[in-house]
Amino acid sequence: MKFSSAVIAGVAAATALPTGTLAFVPQRSTVPSSTRLSVQLETPTTTKDLPKIEKLKIASDYLRIPLREQLQTEEIGISKDAYQILKYHGSYQQNNREKRGPKDYQFMLRLKQPAGELPPDLYRLLDDLSTKHGQGDLRATTRQCFQIHGILKGDLKTVISSIMNMGSSTVGACGDVSRNVMTTPAPFVSAEYAYAREYSKVFAQLFRPMSTAFSEIWLDGEKAATVETWAKEVEHHKVDEAMMYDNGRGIVLSDPTEPIYGTQYLPRKFKIGVTVPGDNSLDVYTNDIGVVVICNEKGELEGFNLMVGGGMGRTHNKENTFARAADHMGFVPKEDIMEVMKAIVAAQRDHGNRDVRANARMKYLVHTLGIEKFTKLVESYYGKEIAPWRPMKEWKYNDWMGWWEQGDGKLFYGLHIDNGRVKNEGSFQLKAAIRALVDKYNLHAIMSPTQSIIFKDIEPKDKDDIEAILREHGIKPIEEVDPNARLAMACPALPLCGLAQTEAERIMPSYIERVRTLLNKMNLADEEILMRMTGCPNGCARPYMAELAFVGDGAKSYQVWLGGSPVLTRTAQPFMAKMDVDDLEKTVEPILAMFIQQRQQFEAFGDFCHRVGLDAIEAYSKSYVLGSVTA
Repeated sequence: MKFSSAVIAGVAAATALPTGTLAFVPQRSTVPSSTRLSVQLETPTTTKDLPKIEKLKIASDYLRIPLREQLQTEEIGISKDAYQILKYHGSYQQNNREKRGPKDYQFMLRLKQPAGELPPDLYRLLDDLSTKHGQGDLRATTRQCFQIHGILKGDLKTVISSIMNMGSSTVGACGDVSRNVMTTPAPFVSAEYAYAREYSKVFAQLFRPMSTAFSEIWLDGEKAATVETWAKEVEHHKVDEAMMYDNGRGIVLSDPTEPIYGTQYLPRKFKIGVTVPGDNSLDVYTNDIGVVVICNEKGELEGFNLMVGGGMGRTHNKENTFARAADHMGFVPKEDIMEVMKAIVAAQRDHGNRDVRANARMKYLVHTLGIEKFTKLVESYYGKEIAPWRPMKEWKYNDWMGWWEQGDGKLFYGLHIDNGRVKNEGSFQLKAAIRALVDKYNLHAIMSPTQSIIFKDIEPKDKDDIEAILREHGIKPIEEVDPNARLAMACPALPLCGLAQTEAERIMPSYIERVRTLLNKMNLADEEILMRMTGCPNGCARPYMAELAFVGDGAKSYQVWLGGSPVLTRTAQPFMAKMDVDDLEKTVEPILAMFIQQRQQFEAFGDFCHRVGLDAIEAYSKSYVLGSVTA
């Protein structure tokens, strides 16, 4: 079954959203819309016009109600309204969908770890909490943070307060706010990499929710024993002053509690990623704002290239929802970066779609206006013109696994983790191995955007012993890991995710093996293909950027997407609307056969699919006889 041309056009962002689908929010900016941009937008006159989720945010008293009251009941779960507010505190209510009988509610807790940083004491705490209060494992996410699954309602306060008192946080890890700020995970000591890490924490601090609901609910109104570690590191940037600075153009609201977000926060979740020229290890084009550090030849920071409007989420059978790669917006000098970042967030806050939640991400605002008009909108808040995008070196992708020299005489080591699952299972004792390394060497780590972990600041003399500890715990050396497994990602999906339509994490290893068997059979053993899988169309594992992706659309059924860039700079296209799990080989083999016969020299699989086009691939597949092209 193939996609209709309308679906393909919608996914390609060639079909504009209907006029008037964006909405201003009442009592927001102090600058009249007419002075900003001439765009036809519907304006609700009262809160009666707002959807339920927007009314709920207003009525929550800055993320307190009804969560605070419901956490004190004897019930094992909370209401739908309380659940929506709980997300801002970093947690999702879940239920094991494979268990029959009454709902068996449990909670997933997600950390806020700007730049993916994981101090040794924090890992020890998470390891202990997951064992005592969770389901025994940890999950490394695709946004450089850990999740703990299986927490009971009565244990939430213990777990969250423990994390906050350690100097970490779960605040804003979910909800309609700026999520965890991603960064290239490579811990090189060069100036540009140091700036990328530094400004990731600056932006995390700049856009943190300011409500005191978090300390009231989880710490009984007391301050955390330790200030968030990233807050200490960015004090010299005077982030709080920058947050409150009002240029009179409507960025800052007349709201003493949430001067950036207001009572309604943002229309939808908001994602920021920071990297350096040439390093696209974090999928920077999938973010609402992508930030690229620009230094001069002396390594001095000059400013940042900004891109806007990326995002993965879409909805099956809704052609006006689609994945989108960000557009280049321009260059901003370092002294103005916080003000421009605030201006972009304010543009989305005031002009993003609050009527239709499926179209609430900033990518739809950028798509509807076009990058030139969106830039003008941002400039109307900023008060200056944004300079042209500065030319940079070409993008490359690297997962930074294995051993690398850090630049200061020390090493870092990328430890591959299949689909982010940190667990102990039989002879495979990954969770125990990480704990052993952290305990023996007090290693600091960086979470990887590909669900893995990078240990940094390793003394060269300790390399052999670290490798020995990993072997003792059944961990393969990186040389023995299938390159396609290193490239692959899958979301948790079933059984806990309420949105999952089919498997992802649990079935992805078998898909990698089946594709590997095909590659070997067809004399393509050296070929590396970036594959991703999700159990639903929301795109948590960023499937729409992959060279080959499988997106769950029903029980044991996947959509097939082709043609993403191997360096993650463009979206893939929908090739097959339904593929039964048993039909993987007969679907992929004809595509690989065509690739063998028609590829250009050194052409990657995704680039080939993009160049020849889906129509040509479909025509070839129809005429192909299975088994006719083999080694």
